[in-house]
Amino acid sequence: MSIDSQWVNTPPQIPANRPKKPRLIALAVVLTTAFAGGVVGGIVGSSATENSSNNTPLITAAPLKAGQVGNSSVAKAANIIAPSVVTIDSLGANSESVGTGIIISSDGEILTNSHVIEGAEEVRVRLSGATDPIMADVLATDPSNDIGLIKLRNSTGLTAATFANSESIAVGDQVVAVGYALALDGGPSVTSGIVSALNRTLQMDEETFLDRLIQTDAAISSGNSGGPLINMNGEVIGINTAVANGGASSAANNIGFAISVAEVQRVSKILQAKSNGVAREQGFLGISLGSRNDGGSGAVIGEVTAGSPAEKAGVKVKDIVLLVDGQMITGDTSLVAIIRDSAPGDKITITVQRDGKKLDLVATLVARPKD
Repeated sequence: MSIDSQWVNTPPQIPANRPKKPRLIALAVVLTTAFAGGVVGGIVGSSATENSSNNTPLITAAPLKAGQVGNSSVAKAANIIAPSVVTIDSLGANSESVGTGIIISSDGEILTNSHVIEGAEEVRVRLSGATDPIMADVLATDPSNDIGLIKLRNSTGLTAATFANSESIAVGDQVVAVGYALALDGGPSVTSGIVSALNRTLQMDEETFLDRLIQTDAAISSGNSGGPLINMNGEVIGINTAVANGGASSAANNIGFAISVAEVQRVSKILQAKSNGVAREQGFLGISLGSRNDGGSGAVIGEVTAGSPAEKAGVKVKDIVLLVDGQMITGDTSLVAIIRDSAPGDKITITVQRDGKKLDLVATLVARPKD
């Protein structure tokens, strides 16, 4: 078993030679098995002993029975979300991936991570407490935001998850992660922790960025990808997507990331429209970026494309971008993600620092030029 960290890229507006800072290595947490190569690699954070004769994990758990709900707040929250959590088995040409999904409609629409269903030729879903899988179709995916939408065939009467108000989430709030960690037999695994930070931006590789992430110390393992991070009312506050490992010069413990509910709801609407044939273009500002190296926050303008929205708005090389529409820019990656998530025609207010003074510049985005 290994961690599938292959991501489809969206070209960002940053130069290839921008300064690089030490950063954590983020890994997707889908559980994958290569058909041809057998079971290889390792598991993020933990491992399970397997029976050498049949490759069946020795660790098993029976599904939760009616009336078997504990008295703790964690148990009650997990019980509320349980009917809306599914396990997803994604079959590709040479591999099989196992992840988790969240039911969002009574007729079988399910959200998961894009990397769970990437390259799928067949998708099978098992509902909570069920013994047999149901076939599902991939409706649309957004790899740059790592969210995918699938739909069960001929299903009705399902329990849709309830989404939390994004404004209700605060650092220090207790949370619960639910998902099919390690694809163990029985029901989903439940782990608890807190919201460690909000509005994180994660660079998965040189060209893929996830923004507005919730950081949590709730344990997230392989197979948790696409599963819900919930509050103590059993409401979804995010979709679990990645964990961080230390690099050669850094250490990471109990650092997991979930796509925030506001981002999930925004992208899910785009995916639903896309599945109905309505495509959405990405916004384009026309800049390249560098990171601040003086210890400050923000992103430094490296280049401004002639005739671009940035030039027309008055953005100049060496400006330090501090805010976009009031949202703090903590680094170059967060600015790239915000522009990528905007649409042509959107007007944005860019707050820059220039020669020690702050200026508000208004730009109208255009469609990203075709390669």
